[in-house]
Amino acid sequence: MKNLILSLFLLVCFGYGHAQFNQNNHKITVFNIKDFGAIGDSVTLDTKAIQKAIDACTAKGGGTVRVPAGKFQVGTIILKNNVTLSLDYGAYLLGSQNINDYDATLRVPREESNSQCLIYAEDATNITIEGLGVIDGRGTNKAFPADKFNKNARPRLIRMENCNQISLQGVTLKRPAFWGLHLIDCTNIHINNITIRFRNNNVNNDGIDIDGCQNVLIENCDIISGDDGICLKSSLNPCRNVIVRNCVVSSGTAPFKIGTSSRGGFMDVNVSNCYFYDCPMGALKIELVDGGRLENIDISRITMKNVGSPVFIRLGNRGRVYKNFKAQIQNADAKPEGAPIGSIKNVRISDIVAEVTIEDLNERTPGIYHPPTFIKEFPDQMMAQAGPIMITGIPDHYIENVTLENIDISFPGLGTKKHKKNKVAEDIARYPEQFFFGILPSWGAYIRHAKNITFKNVKMQTREADARDEIITDDVIKFVNN
Repeated sequence: MKNLILSLFLLVCFGYGHAQFNQNNHKITVFNIKDFGAIGDSVTLDTKAIQKAIDACTAKGGGTVRVPAGKFQVGTIILKNNVTLSLDYGAYLLGSQNINDYDATLRVPREESNSQCLIYAEDATNITIEGLGVIDGRGTNKAFPADKFNKNARPRLIRMENCNQISLQGVTLKRPAFWGLHLIDCTNIHINNITIRFRNNNVNNDGIDIDGCQNVLIENCDIISGDDGICLKSSLNPCRNVIVRNCVVSSGTAPFKIGTSSRGGFMDVNVSNCYFYDCPMGALKIELVDGGRLENIDISRITMKNVGSPVFIRLGNRGRVYKNFKAQIQNADAKPEGAPIGSIKNVRISDIVAEVTIEDLNERTPGIYHPPTFIKEFPDQMMAQAGPIMITGIPDHYIENVTLENIDISFPGLGTKKHKKNKVAEDIARYPEQFFFGILPSWGAYIRHAKNITFKNVKMQTREADARDEIITDDVIKFVNN
């Protein structure tokens, strides 16, 4: 009886939260979601209970919202200032497979617009998601078919807009219906040691999308994504001061990409000491097609195994302004959409070892990404995906000051005399995917509309005979190869 009275007294005095202490011996208030009515049986919808815990945490000035072991089914939950969402080992946040459980009244993002997501934050400061648990969107194509939801109208896993001091540590992210982690116009971001498992779940399953953010550190992450693994975007504001290091990435499209959205530009990006594997559509993609400036990019110490085209740098004129955006247009006859042409300068790529391979359709893991319609439109797609280094601007707009140093690439070869005669379309406004240019007339590097390009200690070889030239330059001012 005395213990019961004491427990009730403490509950009245301190509410649901209890105190823990961090490494600096500062008191942290912990709010266990089960104290707010969460069940965790994988059937009950626990959205309201978890939101109550978050709101109570915020009302107390912040603290930790603890998710204990269990399977908690949720729709949209909203994180707020000074909240740490901490998942125990054995804790699962399971996304509802009913679209009506996702809040459709949230701010609509500029790019590929729909507001629904599983975890959301807006205009908040000091947000952390941490722990050894799993956030599983359960966004399978069966639950959220792309044709029914018009591809873009499926919930993201995590989306944060205009937030400061964001930290993701340790958690595992799985099976979003659309993009995985999408951060827009945020500052001071640290993503460390998270695991992403998105392959062959649905379409457009990007791993990490960083749009218009500044001061970003992504490190020690293990990513397997259906679409881009780590992708920097700038649909309005520039991406600036971004570091990616010590990451292992496999992707159905690109393990690391800058673009396609590029209105605001990209400055001061450093990628180092990463391993990219099983990426049939390419490895490093650096694209500026909607205006803006792309400058001071340094990529080094990358090992690539079983990848498509190792380096693709593209300056184009799609000219997209992300306002009332509806859908991507990938047609060859696409027209510029109005934004002025941007610029690419000062890119350094060094210490790269790569094995480029032609994807074998018979060995492709069954999934719904890259549908058979792609193969019908591009009958030579598999070989085109395994193309050479491609650096290409557009007429009168050059890519400038690109250095490749200490590069060792093994290509598959198999190019024919017919391939050597292939003409390469400009495709000025088309969506920038390298294989859209077809099988290129060179096997090692194709450089066009560029200025001050330096290859230093670049070693390239083919494993099979190839009738094409090793390097082709077209409208290039000062190409140094030594």
